[in-house]
Amino acid sequence: MKARWIGAVLPGLMPGLLLVVTACGGPPNATMRAGGALKAYDINLVARDRVSDGGTLRWGLTEYPVQWNQHHIDGNHADVKTVMDALLPHAFRSDERANIRVDRDYVISAEVTATTPRQVVTYTLNPAAKWSDGKPITYADYVAQWQALRGVNTAYRVATVTGYQDITGVAKGKNAYEVVVTFARPFGDWRSLFSPLYPASANATPEAFNSAWTSRIPVTAGPFKFAAFDHTAKTVTIARDNAWWGDRAKLDKIIFRGLESDARIGAFANGELDVFDIGPSAPDYARARSTQGGVVRQAAAPDFRHLTFNGESPMLSDVRVRQAIALSVDRRVIAQSDLQGLNWPATLLDNHFLMNSQEGYQPNAGSLGKLDPARASRLLDEAGWKMTGATRARNGRELAIRFVIPSGLQLAKSEGELVQAMLRPLGVRVTLQTVPSGDFFTKYVIPGNYDIAPFSYVGTPFPVTSAYGTYANGVTGPGDDIVWNANLGRSGSREIDTALRQAAAELDPVRARAHLNAADLLVWQKVNVLTLYQRPQNVAVRANLANVGARGFRDLDYADIGFVGGHS
Repeated sequence: MKARWIGAVLPGLMPGLLLVVTACGGPPNATMRAGGALKAYDINLVARDRVSDGGTLRWGLTEYPVQWNQHHIDGNHADVKTVMDALLPHAFRSDERANIRVDRDYVISAEVTATTPRQVVTYTLNPAAKWSDGKPITYADYVAQWQALRGVNTAYRVATVTGYQDITGVAKGKNAYEVVVTFARPFGDWRSLFSPLYPASANATPEAFNSAWTSRIPVTAGPFKFAAFDHTAKTVTIARDNAWWGDRAKLDKIIFRGLESDARIGAFANGELDVFDIGPSAPDYARARSTQGGVVRQAAAPDFRHLTFNGESPMLSDVRVRQAIALSVDRRVIAQSDLQGLNWPATLLDNHFLMNSQEGYQPNAGSLGKLDPARASRLLDEAGWKMTGATRARNGRELAIRFVIPSGLQLAKSEGELVQAMLRPLGVRVTLQTVPSGDFFTKYVIPGNYDIAPFSYVGTPFPVTSAYGTYANGVTGPGDDIVWNANLGRSGSREIDTALRQAAAELDPVRARAHLNAADLLVWQKVNVLTLYQRPQNVAVRANLANVGARGFRDLDYADIGFVGGHS
């Protein structure tokens, strides 16, 4: 759920990491608001033959990515996914209700072919599928990706090893287009693996994995291919790939442009952008709706807004301090403030893995989800932080918290100001630190250079797989350093890992959700992520654009995106 991280919704991102929130069971459009149910998706779905051929689509991003390897910790970002979804293979596609099917442009069939003594999945690949360098897509690409992401070689800076670490072997089947994957233990979310698939060259060595896709997109295999970077304008251009074996892309090209939040709405209003994710900004929402020729497409998002607490911060390393802050933050007030003007209910989210509208959802926050200033004060006293005048101190050091926010995002600033006011009576001094939006994740959140940071996690149809890395315990790396990978809150436990592994190994969805909720109870006690609310997905779009907008869980078909009745 990538702020947008794949994270922040990796800003508000997501600036973020992909967090998995599935809609299995209950439909996403079960989420209610005044006036009825929100749509599960809103993309102006139009048949291909009604979409005009040609044109350039200008797409606004929250920032200008540098790392284009989506499996690298620095590339685990929603903006990276937005671009790479047009360029790389995915074994499966999701509809708006998170139902999964194979993407026949790349995979003819994929199924569990054995469960005893071990789970075996066999993929039959489309022999027409080729990389842009002319090489066929074969079992060798699957082998290389497993080897890189399985977690054995820590020199690969991977975002998550979930699923890949459970594989004992990936082998050639009856020919190069059959892939046989054998698991050490049952893995229910096996469809989440190998998406996106990178060429074997990208995973051949740690150096290639970590560096070869930095400011480079060397190989593609989609309806579009890489065309150009403009580092000054902060754009990446992709163009129709005439060697593509599937349905021909309607657009000539797409220009993605990284802009600050306040600059994106200005560019849209001035006709410089055709589509961008508004995020949670009510003023931008109102301005986009009033823009001539523009509309806002809105749907229930698999995203949730939250505050991440840095468990390795000197101020927050004691779990009692994190719990005290959670008990002093009025989440409902923040939700009401954030959602004002967006026509979305301020319903609190009390689960880290499942949305309010999903089957299996249960509120697990318990006492930590409620305001309790008296208990918060006792916890800080126990942790040695005593009131000395207006603030607390311990061993001569003031209890001061850095609340880091990306520039240009008023919502994050408002959240920080609210938290600042809420914690003042507790004796906690909160300082807002505004940083360039392009640095927010790479220089602050990912390296742990913050105390509290607000952003959003973006969900996928696989709740265990995508969320596992977000809450998984750290592992010992070179020099005895603790490596946290996608766990940006830098706190965890063996017990959480055990519950998540049990959920991941369970093929029965009911039992898997039970394990997820057991893990969630433990995550709440750690106060790694303080959940706020499920976000609306608000996307500003030119009214004559088809097959793009608020997609919910639905994977966009980039070949079908285009203009109706003429093009830009």
